[in-house]
Amino acid sequence: MKNKSEPEIPASLPSPLRDDLDDEAGQRAMQVVDARMEAYQLRLKVVQLNERIARLTRVAAQSAAQHQMQMEEMRRSSSWRITAPLRYAKDMLVGVRSMAGRVMRAVERDGGVATTVRRGLDMYRRSGVKGLRRAMGTAGHGGHDYETWVLRYDTIDPMRRDGWREAVMAMPVKPLISIVMPTYNPDPSWLTAAIESVQAQIYPHWELCIANDASPDPRCREVLDRLASQDRRIKVVHREKNGHISAASNSALEIATGEWIALMDHDDLLPEHALFWVADAIQRQPDVQLIYSDEDKIDGDGKRFGAYFKPDWNFDLFLSQNMFSHLGVYRADLMRAVGGFRLGMEGSQDYDLVLRCIERIRPDQIHHIPKVLYHWRVHAESTASSNDAKPYAQIAGARALNEYFQRNGVKGHVESLAHGYRVHYELPDPAPRVSLIIPTRNAMSLVRQCIESIERLTTYPNYDIIIVDNGSDDPAAIAYFAELASRQRFTVIRNDDEFNYSALNNLAVAHASGDIVGLVNNDIEVISPDWLSEMVSLALQPGVGAVGAKLWYPDHTLQHGGVILGVGGVASHAHKHLAHGHRGYFGRADLIQSFSAVTAACLVIAKKNYEAVHGLDEVNLKVAFNDVDFCLRLREMGLRNVWTPYAELFHHESATRGEDLEPEKKLRFESEVAYMLERWGDLIGRDPAYHPNLTLQADDFSLAWPPIS
Repeated sequence: MKNKSEPEIPASLPSPLRDDLDDEAGQRAMQVVDARMEAYQLRLKVVQLNERIARLTRVAAQSAAQHQMQMEEMRRSSSWRITAPLRYAKDMLVGVRSMAGRVMRAVERDGGVATTVRRGLDMYRRSGVKGLRRAMGTAGHGGHDYETWVLRYDTIDPMRRDGWREAVMAMPVKPLISIVMPTYNPDPSWLTAAIESVQAQIYPHWELCIANDASPDPRCREVLDRLASQDRRIKVVHREKNGHISAASNSALEIATGEWIALMDHDDLLPEHALFWVADAIQRQPDVQLIYSDEDKIDGDGKRFGAYFKPDWNFDLFLSQNMFSHLGVYRADLMRAVGGFRLGMEGSQDYDLVLRCIERIRPDQIHHIPKVLYHWRVHAESTASSNDAKPYAQIAGARALNEYFQRNGVKGHVESLAHGYRVHYELPDPAPRVSLIIPTRNAMSLVRQCIESIERLTTYPNYDIIIVDNGSDDPAAIAYFAELASRQRFTVIRNDDEFNYSALNNLAVAHASGDIVGLVNNDIEVISPDWLSEMVSLALQPGVGAVGAKLWYPDHTLQHGGVILGVGGVASHAHKHLAHGHRGYFGRADLIQSFSAVTAACLVIAKKNYEAVHGLDEVNLKVAFNDVDFCLRLREMGLRNVWTPYAELFHHESATRGEDLEPEKKLRFESEVAYMLERWGDLIGRDPAYHPNLTLQADDFSLAWPPIS
């Protein structure tokens, strides 16, 4: 039925005039939609401001109450006045003990005293005494205490709840969200709690579609029928024959009528604002097709832990682990177009589903909500406890990935690991030529170590090496470079200009004969023989820009695991100083993934892509951050920068450059920092490969106190 406020268009009007009126009506309709969206966004801003006020009020009240209790307890003590002369000494001792505790926690976290000292010196160089105190303070007030973090920053109070309800009323679009829940012999109390968490949703436009997969326990049917009779939004189908999770999910999908499908297990919980933020994402991005959120775990006592604060859509990480998972929300017509859940993929049926969905949509149609909107129940049989609980799930995941490769003509295969998956891309035959570029000034022993390790260990068959001699004056080094120049695989370019790392590499790339170029510092030493094969295989994949390696300090602690924007000011390395053998935050120090940037200390890229962004910036970034800027310009061009842990090398970092303590160097560095902040400030403030709930005070993926947002 036509709205009375809309103009009627008589059918007898001449077609040109009718078209004009159609256009006018359409424009009016669009103006109405725009006005409604603007009103909703204003309402949401009010909600967000109220949230921040409530959060700060809660933190202040907690701190004040705690302080008051401590003061009253002390003042009531009979020894208060007697011990006054000793109080100063006591405070000093407490301070020493507190600092010792912080240091011991840092040592335990970092994997050794030497690593902790290096981290402290690194923080001091970047941020001075204040930064060092701030970093130690983070460790001291609960950097790993998620319970306290939740209490302060992720607890819903009446002000926030009321604000969200008002925002729902202002939403221009209120889509129906169907929650699909397969169930088989659940714990009745957990099933009831799961359903009640849906009923408690602030966003009311949902339906819960449950398929009982022929559970032999009669209590399951009793709970479902009772709750469905009390709430018409709960729809239940009782299957006569057990078909496992894929078949049961399809049965639930058959009775779903919403425009959107959310997946939920029968023993998990949704926080009451989960569907609100899903609906908000749909308002903001009308063409979105897939939505996912962060998640955490919950035990039998209701304790939340193990939060996974995920990056924005990260295709390469997704091929390494199912980071989409919970809370996963799908446009219903897309889910049905790909055929729903496939039988035989039990355990990784949702992984397989997303893989089939992404074949039909663009990456920018996948939206990440950076909030914990799903609590994954941990018990002995759940995959939330470990992959060992359901080993068939890991097998099914590898099968889903390999079949994805086959359907899409990707030459390669996927290997299942204990903590995820590893993609092996095939190299073409013949392998493309790679030109490795090594700038140096003198440093003969380092260059010799670098080159000999490349020649001795590298299995990649087709490469040459370009040495860029930046004004060497050591006779031994000059003689060594001359000897290299006489060898078949080597080219030596002499450049006597002032040190400009960007210009030196750009000069060499212009002379490179390879279709692939590799930037290699003179203090790099090869560890893994297939390092170059691994990096080139990734650089040849569609949509890939720069590829970075896993670089170790000589003491076997991590030097480079990808670049995180914003940490320490402009950027720092992910998981820096992580002990060997540790996998890092949710395995991310040991999985192929995309980062916004990777270091040029060892970087491989197709020459055409290097030239497409005009190489490194030799005007504004002569020494620092030129690799970060380079990668961000590749990203701006639509390419993704990939880091792999399977190309391992030592990096004897800055062994020949020394510290930038001279006034001229310090001024240059400050200028480069200013340029980066001006050019990339918005991105530096919110790295899509990181998360606003993770700290910018350290590079260990610990919690932010408070969150950045």
